[in-house]
Amino acid sequence: MKHGYIRVAAATPDVKVADPEFNRERICEQIKEGIKNHAKLMVFPELCLTAYTCGDLFGQDALLRRAKKELKEILKETKGHDLLCFIGMPWEESGKLYNTAVAVQNGKILGIVPKTCLPNYSEFYELRYFQPGNEIPVMVKWEEDTVPMGANLLFACEDIPQLVVAAEVCEDAWVPNPPSIRHAIAGATVMANCSASDETTGKDIYRRSLITGHSASLVCGYIYANAGEGESTQDLVFGGQNLIAENGTLLAESSRFGNKTVYGDMDLERLVHERRRMTTFPAADRNHYLVVPFRMKKEELELKRLIDPRPFVPDNESERNRRCEEILSIQAMGLKKRLAHTGCKHGIVGISGGLDSTLALLVTVRAFDMLKIPREQIHGVTMPCFGTTDRTYQNACTLTRTLGAELTEVNIREAVSLHFRDIGQREGVHDITYENSQARERTQVLMDLANRLNGMVIGTGDMSELALGWATYNGDHMSMYGVNSSVPKTLVRHLVRYYADTCGEKDLSGVLYDVLDTPVSPELLPPKDGEIAQKTEDLVGPYELHDFFLYQILRFGFRPEKVYRMAVHAFSGHYGKDEILKWLKVFYRRFFSQQFKRSCMPDGPKVGSVAVSPRGDLRMPSDAVSRLWLEELENL
Repeated sequence: MKHGYIRVAAATPDVKVADPEFNRERICEQIKEGIKNHAKLMVFPELCLTAYTCGDLFGQDALLRRAKKELKEILKETKGHDLLCFIGMPWEESGKLYNTAVAVQNGKILGIVPKTCLPNYSEFYELRYFQPGNEIPVMVKWEEDTVPMGANLLFACEDIPQLVVAAEVCEDAWVPNPPSIRHAIAGATVMANCSASDETTGKDIYRRSLITGHSASLVCGYIYANAGEGESTQDLVFGGQNLIAENGTLLAESSRFGNKTVYGDMDLERLVHERRRMTTFPAADRNHYLVVPFRMKKEELELKRLIDPRPFVPDNESERNRRCEEILSIQAMGLKKRLAHTGCKHGIVGISGGLDSTLALLVTVRAFDMLKIPREQIHGVTMPCFGTTDRTYQNACTLTRTLGAELTEVNIREAVSLHFRDIGQREGVHDITYENSQARERTQVLMDLANRLNGMVIGTGDMSELALGWATYNGDHMSMYGVNSSVPKTLVRHLVRYYADTCGEKDLSGVLYDVLDTPVSPELLPPKDGEIAQKTEDLVGPYELHDFFLYQILRFGFRPEKVYRMAVHAFSGHYGKDEILKWLKVFYRRFFSQQFKRSCMPDGPKVGSVAVSPRGDLRMPSDAVSRLWLEELENL
């Protein structure tokens, strides 16, 4: 449970209808398996101790008595273990029969949660046997003790404050106002659902969207255990589709028509952070709820959870293409609005032959096409200087011409050399002044051209560069509208590739593919043997690592130790632990020290859930110190 991770399971045992002894044996086998696999929370299907399809046999004392007898055996199986289980069974109380999920742990019943919403339509006729459950908990007799029974029960772990579990039973999740809504408002972070949902064509798709949707709207984990093939009798077939979801993401799903157990490593810290971040998520209201405490030993998991090393870039090709088209449209629409509002008919883009300026030019072309402004009024400005290579220069020129924009070349070597003499900078000293003087001269050229043409400078810098402060203050840091300002570097590459793959123009695709193959560089140092001498990722670190850090830190507020652990897991086999730690320290140092650049960055369109605009997502003081975060990394 270190860093908020907890392993949960949804289990479908083999069952025989009306045979509690056989069913208990299978349930206990899966409990043993869960303990062996370090699960801490395990959910079983609805009425699995007797089987859901007992029909009028639910009116037989023999079945009900035997179910409670077998429950005692399950309690013995859990003795000495902290695995919390929810087991579906019928429960007779005060002369009425209830369809319940019984919470058991360490040889004890923690509580009994009755089903609230009983379906009595189509193939379901539960009101024939069962009474709708009470919401307000009452104490009921069990052996020589009493236990709480009611829908409004919260099972709260004293050792892991983020773990608060509530339960509902099958149909409860399918109604317009499911109990899970009030459970979440009362503070439950994980929902357990004991279910017996039969199969009909297409129902699996709806069931999956229902459970993932609940987990998203309630910002919770959701464990859904469904009845399997042993239940199939007479007119119904059960497929055992088990689902584990977390805040809209499906962590695990079992294949249908085979009884299986699925496991998922749930991130409780992520859920708690999301609720804390969302001011519209209400504060916990536990009126009419009974909180049942339980203990659970903390242990560190070897994570089996998939942690995406590229969180900004979808793995699925069709989804990635859809995302790229959407982002290009957002970028272009933002620029279109700014152009229309200001009345600008000319766009000025500094073209280096690199990825960022290429994307900015592609977006500008799309915006101009939307406004029906001739592309000739887009000015692609190439400004060769000391570090420019033939490859990037030719790509810049070819790209601009191929897109139908106006190519303008301004060689700034002489102007920068004169500036060096004015300020007493020796040209042979390749220091920060040497580099930044070129970057600022480029920006001056662009701004002055914009004035002469009554146009607008379109910024090219991306969000990864802004996060690291890898931009010259009042140089490439500045523009009149930054179209890439919330696009991370790892996504820039895919946007350009998507354009190359789909534009349908051979010449344009060719130059875009060559830009994609060119190392990322500001080209501010003289080439070596005609090749780029200054590779950005050699200096500040791999962008795929920095984008991963950026996402986990800003999107979820994770502490440095957890970000490091996640990165080690996500990039296993690609980067060593020491290398990840080195670049994570670099990220924190630069992220804090360079906030002053972000505090005065130009406007630009937000395209995703993470952004660094001081007017939107990141209200961070420019003078905050990074000591707290770096100290935690030093203590690893």
